[in-house]
Amino acid sequence: MRIGVPKEVKNHEYRVGLVPSSVAELVHHGHEVMIERSAGLGAGLTDGEYEAAGGTIVEGPDEIFAHAEMIVKVKEPLAEERHRLRPGQVLFTYLHLAPDLAQTEDLMKSGATCIAYETVTSPSGALPLLTPMSEVAGRLAPQVGAHCLEKAQGGRGVLLGGVPGVPGAEVVILGGGVSGTHAATIAAGMGANVTVIDRSAEVLRRISVQFGASIRTVFSTRDAIARLAKEADLLIGAVLVPGAAAPKLITTEMVRSMKPGSVIVDIAIDQGGCSETSRPTTHSEPTYVIDDVVHYCVTNMPGAVARTSTFALNNVTLPFTLALAGKGWRQALSDDPHLCNGLNIHDGKCVCRPVADAHQLPYTPIEGILA
Repeated sequence: MRIGVPKEVKNHEYRVGLVPSSVAELVHHGHEVMIERSAGLGAGLTDGEYEAAGGTIVEGPDEIFAHAEMIVKVKEPLAEERHRLRPGQVLFTYLHLAPDLAQTEDLMKSGATCIAYETVTSPSGALPLLTPMSEVAGRLAPQVGAHCLEKAQGGRGVLLGGVPGVPGAEVVILGGGVSGTHAATIAAGMGANVTVIDRSAEVLRRISVQFGASIRTVFSTRDAIARLAKEADLLIGAVLVPGAAAPKLITTEMVRSMKPGSVIVDIAIDQGGCSETSRPTTHSEPTYVIDDVVHYCVTNMPGAVARTSTFALNNVTLPFTLALAGKGWRQALSDDPHLCNGLNIHDGKCVCRPVADAHQLPYTPIEGILA
């Protein structure tokens, strides 16, 4: 198969779909890999490394999209990329379609087969291609939150870990999944007072066993979220409903009740955000203020640490990329029900129920497509 890796065009997105070692693996299995010139430079990967791995460097995205049978990316294709997709082409990347009607409609019009990293599952029900980026975003959240709490950034002027005689910040984490657990690890390590809220008693038990008395756990109710929001210096939103839009658990009224200069870091913004006041931002302009509360809602947080993120992502995507390239998408999905869950759009049809429900689109069961 001929595989294309375009340079990411999202604001300050420095990750790349394949690293040289992944290219070498694909070439070893008989595939051809085209990489857009300078696609890996943001992650510290040179064109020479890709050529040494057996890849072919091409000058621009037009050639990639025109000739590749499968496009491997990191972030969702922007409007300037979506018009280049064509019927029969496979797109393998993060999509996050539930909050993005324009992208959903464009991908359906393209006729392409679009497989989303974030809805591929594992036998245990986990999301293996989302997990490493959730880990990165979770670990970044206290770091960027601490920066936003600085007075010069519009924050309260609170040091996350405090100093002897002065208490640390109150950090409230909404969601105890992968992102929330990693956020708790870093926030507690920085010396903050950390509370994790979740609606799963099993998750709360796991957090309690993992962290002991260093982190407080609270069962999630509307009242509990409202009460803890008032206490928070830093509120981290880390909720996830696989494939669907994030629930708006933080209301506008809750935001109004928060301390002036407090901070919300909404990790769930890729899926629409978990606060009613959240809207997507970029690394160029990462924050805005509503009711004296600083909001950090960057939709590609892991892009800030592109090298770490790129290698972590390739570690989990490569086996699926090899399967798609080696068997073709139809056979690969037929053989692997977990990869099959990644199919969101095919030939103008929406085959992911949460996406169809979010946009009130007709839903096509995947079984009929594979048959």
